[in-house]
Amino acid sequence: MDYKGYFFVAPFFIVFLIFGLYPIIFTFRTALTDAVGWEHILNNNYIGFENFAQFFNPASDVYAGFWGSFGNTLIMWICNFVPQIGLALILASWFTDSRIHLKFQGGFKMMIFMPNIITAATIATLFYALFNYPIAPVNTIMQSIGFMNQPFEFFNSTEWSRGLISFIQWWMWCGNTMIIMIAGISGINPSLYEAALVDGCSSRQTFWKITLPLIKPILIFNLVTSLVGGLTMFDIPHLMTQGAPQDTTNTVARFIYRQGFTGSFKFNSASAASFVLFVIIIIGSLLINAALKERDVKPSKIRKK
Repeated sequence: MDYKGYFFVAPFFIVFLIFGLYPIIFTFRTALTDAVGWEHILNNNYIGFENFAQFFNPASDVYAGFWGSFGNTLIMWICNFVPQIGLALILASWFTDSRIHLKFQGGFKMMIFMPNIITAATIATLFYALFNYPIAPVNTIMQSIGFMNQPFEFFNSTEWSRGLISFIQWWMWCGNTMIIMIAGISGINPSLYEAALVDGCSSRQTFWKITLPLIKPILIFNLVTSLVGGLTMFDIPHLMTQGAPQDTTNTVARFIYRQGFTGSFKFNSASAASFVLFVIIIIGSLLINAALKERDVKPSKIRKK
């Protein structure tokens, strides 16, 4: 038996065990203890599932903070993902349609994908500088053209703060989603499109009847990865708004960060919150997969007379 193949896959499993599986096990163990403060991160006592129970008890200190943050995260994720997936599908269908001869396709793809390679810290700093009150280019431009009479505090508005975060997430990831969609559409057998063309199908009919049903696995992949990324959103809200105004842009990841690394350093509550979020993501992923997966058509039973 040749064992050489195991040497090639071993680095992945070693790295995963050290930096993936062990942190998960350690986090779950910490969630079952009274680990509060750095001195108790290793030297702590087992208290069972008390830390988990507080997230489902309306009278607890963390109940409102966690579920409020979860609601904020869900709103900002939906507001950025719905237009993101819609525009990505439209652009992917245009770029792969043989009947639409778009010039400079490579340049368009590069420009749309470009925001994805810029670091989130850079983009958050840029938008903070553009919209920060009172001296900001956006305020100056709006007043100079007569659109506003006085400077507006964008980050004091819940709608504007959430809208800007959602827009940045959409702007950053739309190109990546589009590229994945293009790859999925490119894998469809060209003979199906040729047959549709011969039958006189329009581009819209081809998209709805051929393209969309055949890229369901790609849609599931994009939905699940976006769900994971959206519910663990941290960098943009943390760097740009710090959860303001009044914690309406505070996300679950920021809530976990504040529980574990600020104040009393409640590592037990932070770990429990991480696992509650982990379970929510698993349930969401399973629901997406169940809703979009292909179902085998069962042959109808012929009744005997």
